[in-house]
Amino acid sequence: MAEHRLPLAGCNEPPSAALLRGVEQFNHREYFECHETLEAIWNVEPDPIRTLYKGILQVGVGCYHLLRRNYHGATVKLKSGADYLEPYAPVCRGVRVGQLIADARRLHAALVALGPEHFAEVDLALLPQVQLAGDDEHAMSDGEGH
Repeated sequence: MAEHRLPLAGCNEPPSAALLRGVEQFNHREYFECHETLEAIWNVEPDPIRTLYKGILQVGVGCYHLLRRNYHGATVKLKSGADYLEPYAPVCRGVRVGQLIADARRLHAALVALGPEHFAEVDLALLPQVQLAGDDEHAMSDGEGH
């Protein structure tokens, strides 16, 4: 059974326009642009919520490294990004963080299984997408009413 935690301070606030822009860039595989957008809000955010931005940013950097054929960079950043995101699961600032963590770890595991010699053969359909709560009618009903 999934562990239920109280949301961290600031998680219940809606996503900012800058976060939404970063998510859109991430989902269009514009990882460099996403990095710039999220780094800008991460750098000015004084509260711990800033680590949410850093985690999303690092998962995106891992994807960027994968597409640029950098095995080490891809595996390191996918892992660190997912680790940074852990405290913000399942949902924070409208982002389905738990899903992003699972997707980043799935891609990381696939890369590790292929190894540095064959990682370029990974199915790019495994590249994560950042999902927003409410993007589909099932996003908020995970396990409820079943």
